Amino acid sequence: MATLSISILCPNSNTSFSYFPFPSENLSSRPILLTFPRRNTLPLTLSAAKHHSDPSETNASTSVTVAPENNDNSTAFVFRTRNRIGLLQIISRVFSVLGLRIDKATVDCEGDYFVKTFFVTDSRGNKINDQKSLESIKKALIEAIDGDDDAAVSVAPATRGVVVRKPRLEFGEGKGKAERIFGLMDVFLKNDPISLQKDILDHVEFTVAKSRFSFDDFEAYQALAHSVRDRLIERWHDTQIHFSKKDPKRLYFLSLEFLMGRSLSNSVINLGVRDQFADALSQLGFEFEVLAEQEGDACLGNGGLARLSACQMESLATLDYPAIGYGLRYQYGLFRQVILDGFQHEQPDYWLNFGNPWEIARIHITYTVKFYGTVTDEVLNKEKYKVWVPGEMVEAVAYDNPIPGYGTRNTIVLRLWAAKPSDQHNMEAYNTGDYVDAVVNRQRAESISSILYPDDRSYQGKELQLKQQYFFVSASVQDIIRRFKDAHKNFDEFPEKVALQLNDTHPSLTIAEVMRVLLDEEHLGWNRAWDIVCKIFSFTTHTVSPDSLVKIPVDLLGSLLPRHLQIIYDINFNFVENLKKMIGLDYDRLARMSIVEEGAVKNIRMANLAIICSHTVNGVSRLHSELLKTKLFKDFYELWPHKFHYKTNGVTQRRWIVVSNPSLCALISKWLGTEAWIRDIDLLIGLRDYATNSELHQEWKMVKKVNKIRLAEYIEAMSGLKVSLDAMFDVHTKRVHEYKRQLLNILGIIHRYDCIKNMNKNDRRKVVPRVCIIGGKAAPGYEMAKKIIKLFHVVAEKINNDNDIGDLLKLVFIPDYNVSVAELVIPGADLSQHLSTAGHEASGTSSMKFLMNGCLLLATEDGSTIEMIEEIGRDNIFLFGAAVHEVPALRKKGPALKVPLQFLRVVRMIREGHFGFKDYFKSLCDKIEGGNDYFLLGADFASYIEAQAAADKAFVDEERWTKMSILCAAGSGKFSSDRTIQEYAEKTWGIQPCRCAF
Repeated sequence: MATLSISILCPNSNTSFSYFPFPSENLSSRPILLTFPRRNTLPLTLSAAKHHSDPSETNASTSVTVAPENNDNSTAFVFRTRNRIGLLQIISRVFSVLGLRIDKATVDCEGDYFVKTFFVTDSRGNKINDQKSLESIKKALIEAIDGDDDAAVSVAPATRGVVVRKPRLEFGEGKGKAERIFGLMDVFLKNDPISLQKDILDHVEFTVAKSRFSFDDFEAYQALAHSVRDRLIERWHDTQIHFSKKDPKRLYFLSLEFLMGRSLSNSVINLGVRDQFADALSQLGFEFEVLAEQEGDACLGNGGLARLSACQMESLATLDYPAIGYGLRYQYGLFRQVILDGFQHEQPDYWLNFGNPWEIARIHITYTVKFYGTVTDEVLNKEKYKVWVPGEMVEAVAYDNPIPGYGTRNTIVLRLWAAKPSDQHNMEAYNTGDYVDAVVNRQRAESISSILYPDDRSYQGKELQLKQQYFFVSASVQDIIRRFKDAHKNFDEFPEKVALQLNDTHPSLTIAEVMRVLLDEEHLGWNRAWDIVCKIFSFTTHTVSPDSLVKIPVDLLGSLLPRHLQIIYDINFNFVENLKKMIGLDYDRLARMSIVEEGAVKNIRMANLAIICSHTVNGVSRLHSELLKTKLFKDFYELWPHKFHYKTNGVTQRRWIVVSNPSLCALISKWLGTEAWIRDIDLLIGLRDYATNSELHQEWKMVKKVNKIRLAEYIEAMSGLKVSLDAMFDVHTKRVHEYKRQLLNILGIIHRYDCIKNMNKNDRRKVVPRVCIIGGKAAPGYEMAKKIIKLFHVVAEKINNDNDIGDLLKLVFIPDYNVSVAELVIPGADLSQHLSTAGHEASGTSSMKFLMNGCLLLATEDGSTIEMIEEIGRDNIFLFGAAVHEVPALRKKGPALKVPLQFLRVVRMIREGHFGFKDYFKSLCDKIEGGNDYFLLGADFASYIEAQAAADKAFVDEERWTKMSILCAAGSGKFSSDRTIQEYAEKTWGIQPCRCAF
């Protein structure tokens, strides 16, 4: 086997370099000489270090031409491009793949560009003259250089010694083979039943490695998923090539949480091939719905923020925005909730045990992440710079998840990072024979991306959580800056090409990391780096409580990230000095606004850092924005009112109507006369014209009944409890927390039970039957939330087995509530409860999903509910409770606050052991009695019972209830994540759609 050798000679120097990119059977063994006619230049970056390039990004200024006739027996291909790491490998690999031989190559300079000329012959040593062949070669080269090179040309890292061999194509007599492959490259994968069946069966045999004559549902799902993924990758490559050629400003969305749920159904609907796959599977003897159930949830987040991130990624793809999402590939994700004897127990969520067909492992895209160590000074060009000498290093490996848009070819990517041990550290251990130390180091490295939100009650937990945050930040920033440098040289262009979105305070270390890179690695100087940083960051906070803001102990940050602590101190010093000039020596305010919080434990306030360094600070609803301005960040708002904006959160109708409620989707499309609402949800307003139409009413009720049947079957299979379809399905599904007031719901259920028990038979006939459904997880260390879950179960045990009650009242707890379960519960719900104490819910995206599905809401005027009232009308929602401005006064009353007798009675029933576990629930009762009722359950109880009675009254009037349901769905258009993303793009990020042509 011959080896291609490229020798680089530096004129007027005794230095030379030899470079061996890869062995190849069809290349000449003689070395290729690259000559540089200019003095004192070496315009080629060749390194034996690990290749960190992600060739999915481009140099939009690349050109490839064929030089005019020359006397040689070779064809000259001329490349004019900016240089980047690995470019020689890419070009050489393409020629190798096409079966061409490189005789020699030269490199020249033209300003910022390099001109590389490769003299090439076919496999027989002949010149290539055929024009069609030349055009095909040029096309392959352009796509490899300016396109998704991860797919087009697989280049192994130099140090790994991996050789990727490709089939050879010959020109000349064998040019038909080349024409054949280029013809195939220009044809998209087919979606007719025969082609789909062949793809699925091929994956059964060659990917899943099962006989195509014997495979089960799970193996069929895996084959189906890979077949769909093939089509995603095809579109993804086209999208990346298009972005690369257009070179638009890109958004980089940083979030530690992405609650993606299942991918199959959403992907085939967005690709527009759902029916085709269903038909193909049917002919093979499988049902699409059955196979879709084989998929597990990707639970890489906790609650609304994580699901919001997933919705926003889907909307970014649908609206054709050039964007990349960054997160962590948690090995275990959120815990599995198991209920034993009514108590919550947590188990690891082994979601990766059976593989994840939707991700693409990019093992050649790795970045070194540093921890600990010391900071030293170094002089370069008479300037002093800081150098961080790390004490520990780990590798971040990329895993890409394609995100398809609906009604577009655009497919973007969510890149998740997994932690692996550093090769250098491992080699040191192996070289010293310390195998055990190598294994321990590997486990320590991998623990960084193992668990979502490690328990931070111990120092070790706090350290692991900080490691996790910085690991995510460092890998993402390296990837972003590498991508920018592939196509641009001047960092003054950085704000024109890069927008960085911080999704809550967890990624705020990104600010210090970008400053570190610009200062210590790019040597830009403080003022220039600071100017860039202040132009690229926008920050969205999802909290209303100061206690929820991330703080990092100074000692911990200084130990783990010593250089970042220095930079944060410098940022804070400059900020405080400027602040003194603006507000004077108001030391209380200076202390509140400082990034550094003094006290018994000195902390870094990450929210303050994010506000100071971001050009925009976003709230997630109008009410939330007002709370930020008047309470949480009042000092900063008075200083920089122009920074504060709000974009009300939204959810994607593709997931929450089209995927989860196909019957309703079809009905809406029928009555609107178009499916365009799936992409333009404002068209839903057209349903108002038919809100009183009796025919629509009948069809609307039938859709709801079908969905209730599905949910009732799930409840019976899950719990063994049969429920009446004539009952109101009353749903309360959220993360279990005191401020979300699941406890208020339980107290209301006990009150209803107590009333029914004390009724005579005639009065019971008038009772509206209810199936009360609660779902949600309590944080592992949140004892009060766990007691609320236990209380629901003991109350359910009492009520569900009371023969006097029968079908008038049933209680169901859905364990391990996740996205796929929500897709079943939400369409089947009649009433949805959102009970947060006013002023505690930033937005509340859960209510938006129910609203879209025509579910009526019983809610406080909190979060985005206020905006929902404006959209659907106060008459179409059941409101209760104190308003935001009333809450502080009620809390001040303390023990003097009067509460209704019904409230005292139900609390006493719990306290006296009516449902058992008397001692266990004592602390729960103490929390809401005697002036300790911080979340105002007692104050809101009478209003809550009245709202429940109003819901009962409306439910009995079928015509009124159905009209309200239709109007809820019709008014939900504002709460689409498409609108949210469009507002961010236009008002915050400054990015434009970049649509990939079909």
